[in-house]
Order: sequence, then structure tokens, then C-alpha cells
Amino acid sequence: MGSNIGVTLRDWIEAEWIAALSLLGLIIGWQASAMAINDTLILPSFLQVLEAFTDVWQVMLSQDLPTSILHFGIGMVAGLMVALPLGMVMGWSRFADRVLDPMVEVIRPIPPLAWIPFAIIWFGLTQQAAGFVVFTGAVFPVLINTYVGFRSLPRVYVESAMVLGGIRDIDLIRYVAFPYALPSIAGGVRVAMGTAWMVLVAAEMFGVSTSGLGYKIWYNYSLHRMDYVLLYMISLGVIGLLMDRTFRYLVEDKLLKWRVGLTQ
Repeated sequence: MGSNIGVTLRDWIEAEWIAALSLLGLIIGWQASAMAINDTLILPSFLQVLEAFTDVWQVMLSQDLPTSILHFGIGMVAGLMVALPLGMVMGWSRFADRVLDPMVEVIRPIPPLAWIPFAIIWFGLTQQAAGFVVFTGAVFPVLINTYVGFRSLPRVYVESAMVLGGIRDIDLIRYVAFPYALPSIAGGVRVAMGTAWMVLVAAEMFGVSTSGLGYKIWYNYSLHRMDYVLLYMISLGVIGLLMDRTFRYLVEDKLLKWRVGLTQ
């Protein structure tokens, strides 16, 4: 057993070293390319972006990041509150599916950014406006994956539960359908988080908000401060990666650890 732990730890350290060397190579290549181009407007160097971070990190952490997280949270919570029950109802009831599916399929192809004018008219330049645009990007991945998870439930599971006394729909959904669909739902939430984060940036850039990480990208671009633009772009990527890794750890590695899948 001790040998297995040692091998696992060694593999983890080796993987982390490989990732660190890969990032170091990217930074060196980026710095060399920027020095060769020698034009901050076209490609700021790594050191210039690092200098920009030392200049604005306090504002970024105290104002921009909390604002964007608030917008993201409003949209994701609203999306989950709408998508989960709607997807469960459509996946469980064929009648509800026939009634609701045409409406969903008409609205779903509309790009989330197309809702920005209505978001501004309905809510003004407020937190709710940005949250609404995020909602339009988050709701459908969760809804579709919830629907697919419920619709793919084998009939034998339901019949077995009914033999054991599960007669009411609410009991069958709670103890059979929802647990079975949970991996699919988790996949939908993960996709929705990525989509919502991208939509958030666009919403803030196009004027739904007057602060936030996305807003600062457009603001600094208007001043031709491309080192700050690149800084905020990298920050968005890092924060998105941290959110995805945290979700995967809490949900996929802990809550859904019973799933059978790749072990290495």
C-alpha cells in the first residue's frame, strides 16, 4: 500500500512539473516574440503585463473581480432555478415535452449577446442586466443536459422502483430519475459555467455594466493600453480555470466518485 501511495505521489509531482515547464516555455516564447515585434500595441511582453498587474492588482481584486463574480452568480443561480425544474418536467412527462419543446427550441438558438439591448432597456446599466445576459447563456446547457439525463432513464429502473413501492411521480423522480441523471446534469452545469463566463465578459464589454473584468478590457482598449487588456484577458482565463477545477473536484471527484470511468 505504501508503495502505491509513493507511485501516485511521484506521478502527481511529475505531472505538475511537466505542466510548470510547459507554462514556462509559453512565457519564454511570449517574451521573445514581444521583444522581436517591439510594439506594445501589437503584442505586450510578459514583463509589461506583469508590471501592469502590480499597478492595478488592488483595484482588480477589490472592485473588478467581485463585480464580475456577482454578475456571474446572478446569472448562474437564475439559470439553475429555471433550467433544472423545466428540464426535469420535460424529461419526465411526454405531454410537457410536446408543449414546451417548441418554445425552447425557438428561443435556444438566439445568441445570448442578442439579448443585450433588451437587458439594457429592461434593467438599465445594473447588476441585474449583466446577470440576465449571463442567464441567457447558462440556462440552456443545463436544461438540455437535464432533459437528456431524465429521458435516457431505463424503464426497468422505474418499474423496479414501482415494484418496491415507489408509486408517486415525486418519489420516482427523487429516488430514481434525479440520481440517474445527476452526471448528465453536472456536465450541463460545467458547460453552462464556461458559457456564462464568456457571455459575462461580452455583456460587460458592450455596456451592460460600468465595471468588471470585461468592462476593463474595453475601457483599456479605448486608451490603447494593450498591456492592461492582455492582463485582464489572462485573469479571465485563470479565474475560469480555477472555477472549472473547483467544480470538477467538488462535484465530479467527490459527489460523483461512484461513477465507473477512467481510473488513471
